[in-house]
Amino acid sequence: MERKATGQYVAFSFCRVDREWRRLPPEARERGIREVLAMVQTHGEKLRLRSFSCQGFRRDVDFLLWLVARELPLIRDFAIDLARTGMGPYIDITHHYLAMTRESAYLKGAPHTNPGSQVGPGGAEWLFVYPFVKSREWYSLPFEARKRMMDEHLRVGHEFPNVKINTTYSFGLDDQEFVLAFETDSPSDFRFIAAVTVATTVSKSLPTVC
Repeated sequence: MERKATGQYVAFSFCRVDREWRRLPPEARERGIREVLAMVQTHGEKLRLRSFSCQGFRRDVDFLLWLVARELPLIRDFAIDLARTGMGPYIDITHHYLAMTRESAYLKGAPHTNPGSQVGPGGAEWLFVYPFVKSREWYSLPFEARKRMMDEHLRVGHEFPNVKINTTYSFGLDDQEFVLAFETDSPSDFRFIAAVTVATTVSKSLPTVC
């Protein structure tokens, strides 16, 4: 019997626009943008999408597309149709993180996290995307010890309720183990939470801001 996924599929696509795009005639760029907007509107009936500008923060990324879907092919179809637009040939995906949602054993009941296996992109101005892999030392600790450290992480997080955490899991889907997406209107608040996150998860990568 085939088991159906109960969570959501989540993708974070970091895109860079080729310089040649800016050299095209205005009419060609306007036509390409209209095609992208029409395509996004069509796919928006089946999946959730938020976009963020990354200009001024990273030299290898111009914008981020955050996709949330109930079925994995919807994310694939979106990427295919984006490539077919007039702007598509000028878009290079420099980073792409795929994950799924499920309820965490550590974060049950946390008020500023999404319940169960749901991710709900909100309207915050800033998004910090944080892919990482936990070390072997972390998993060698007893669950009770790991739970205490995660509780400390949550305690600090409760001091900044305007930072919303979206936790997703990648094992079996992508190279990283987890992807966290922090939504906030105050980047300075996230800085304090990130310091605790790095300490408690024994992380091996750094967040990306958009």
